[in-house]
Amino acid sequence: MDKEQVLKALTELRAETKKRNFSQSVDLIINLKNINTKSSPVNFFAVLPKPKGKAVKVAAFLGQELTEQGKEVCDLVITEAEFAEYKADPKKIKKMAESYDFFIAQATIMGKMAGTFGKILGMKGKMPNPKTGAVVPPNANLKQLRDKLERTVKLSAKKATNLQVVVGKEDMSDADLIENIMAVHKMTLHELPNHEQNVKKVQLKLTMSKPVTVN
Repeated sequence: MDKEQVLKALTELRAETKKRNFSQSVDLIINLKNINTKSSPVNFFAVLPKPKGKAVKVAAFLGQELTEQGKEVCDLVITEAEFAEYKADPKKIKKMAESYDFFIAQATIMGKMAGTFGKILGMKGKMPNPKTGAVVPPNANLKQLRDKLERTVKLSAKKATNLQVVVGKEDMSDADLIENIMAVHKMTLHELPNHEQNVKKVQLKLTMSKPVTVN
């Protein structure tokens, strides 16, 4: 797959899709073959070169060293002193897990955080993940991490035979969308055991459109 093929598919997608009164998301769909995702799940994070045009909500579990910085950067900060309040109200944890896209944790309180929030966040796939850099030291730069999380997407196929992920919005330029699409495609090939041999076809779609095949 090359940039010219992606541009052709994007052009076709824009031409064939009815305009809506909102900016639709652009999805990349990678159909898989010759891989059993039940026994060998595909599950990884990718960082896009360009922002995907959709704001993410970030919550953070922080010690006193990062609390002030966290309140400037994150949408919600939960200090160690507040853990007991949440532990007494599991419904509050569930609501929080559904309301935020990413969770950051200061490494020095990770154990206590996991004991209070781990069960529910783990079930939702929302535990602070070292693979995204979301488990941080007390001297971390949370602004840089927030910027990275704004461009981070998760690709997962545990039973399905395809990967589908938002790579941008239709009001983004073709150049920025192509850059994001090519980056995710490259990272996906790296993650698949047999690389190109595990890809059946690649498609693009908007929120309200039918898929268009990249070829």
